[in-house]
Amino acid sequence: MKQNMKAPLLLVLTLFTISVYSQNTLNNYKYVLIPERFGFSRSDDQYGLNTLTKLLLEDKGFTAFVGNANLPPEVVANKCNALNAEVVEKKGIFVTNLTLQLKDCQGNVIFKSKEGKSREKEYHTAYNLALRDAFTSLNDVAYKYDGTTITQAQQPTAAPAAAPASQASRPAAAPAAAAITDATGTLYAQPTANGYQLIDTTPKKVLTLLKTSLPDYYIAEGGPSAGIVFKKNEEWVLEYYKNNQLVSQKLQIKF
Repeated sequence: MKQNMKAPLLLVLTLFTISVYSQNTLNNYKYVLIPERFGFSRSDDQYGLNTLTKLLLEDKGFTAFVGNANLPPEVVANKCNALNAEVVEKKGIFVTNLTLQLKDCQGNVIFKSKEGKSREKEYHTAYNLALRDAFTSLNDVAYKYDGTTITQAQQPTAAPAAAPASQASRPAAAPAAAAITDATGTLYAQPTANGYQLIDTTPKKVLTLLKTSLPDYYIAEGGPSAGIVFKKNEEWVLEYYKNNQLVSQKLQIKF
């Protein structure tokens, strides 16, 4: 009798551990990447599911992107700084069944929703209702990004391949030429949880600086375009791309 009771108890403890692990791990991620087309779809954003996934994730507090356009620099530099969203369909008779999965860069399932269901006959309505039903599982997760930045060491590692002779002798690429603009006024740095916000004399917030693993090197958000702020020759510089042209703007920052 005691042995028969151990299996259900072990199952409950395992499920509890997975639940807690998922909640804690989700808080390590700010960004979620959504494919333009899910595996069961016949076209990009079919039934508006990919766009709806983005909106529902943003309602929960994530920053979500469909496809690879306009990704922030920390995600471009390291895809392990984002989760990957997948919506999986289970075939059913007269029922639309969808499940949301959030995976890390190594394919580990960090969060899996319940099976969202809809018995609507019209496809667009049925798929949207089923997805919304699946997303209700996130209501049980107290998500709040904790400022974690995934390091390069957590990416899948592989032995570096030997470079072909033609590539080995190739010179390193030259730095991009930048259009340089001078500083327009003094900006005052106010500390935040993850870096600083730069305020002008109005006062108005001009930029948000996010810390990186390198000293005097920040990810810049909220400006004319996503970019980086770093110290060069004892001067602070903001660099970003505008119309495929690298722009380098000097900044006067008082910390």
